[in-house]
Amino acid sequence: MKIKLSIASLLLRLGLGATLLSAVADRFGIWDKEVSSWGNWGAFLEYTAAVNSFAPEGIIPFLAMSATVLEIILGLLLIIGYKTRWAALGAAILTFVFALSMAYSFGIKSPLDYSVFVDCTAAFLLACIPNYKWSLDEALNKQSIQ
Repeated sequence: MKIKLSIASLLLRLGLGATLLSAVADRFGIWDKEVSSWGNWGAFLEYTAAVNSFAPEGIIPFLAMSATVLEIILGLLLIIGYKTRWAALGAAILTFVFALSMAYSFGIKSPLDYSVFVDCTAAFLLACIPNYKWSLDEALNKQSIQ
């Protein structure tokens, strides 16, 4: 059972981290235009305004930048496995806020279609795993014990 949990935590970390970083890559035009959702920052700002239809227009750039910075930090932390529990909790909260905002602005079908609730739940599950094999957390923990 331990080996299966170790593999699951590794796959959760890598999958969630890659998902967060892929979204950032998309808004900066790193993905090929044929597969890109936004392709540039301006289009992402428009999408942020649509998702946060309840928010004043003046804070949309702040929301877009905050989400982007959080996605970069949390994505990298998850991939390397550093402060994994906190990064997973952060990702869970961030994706839950995304899901609620999308549901409010577009209806419940939108976050369901984009599996935002699944990402949120996966991040919460990762935060509940007791240790993170094959992570920087594990390496630092072993080093501090010696």
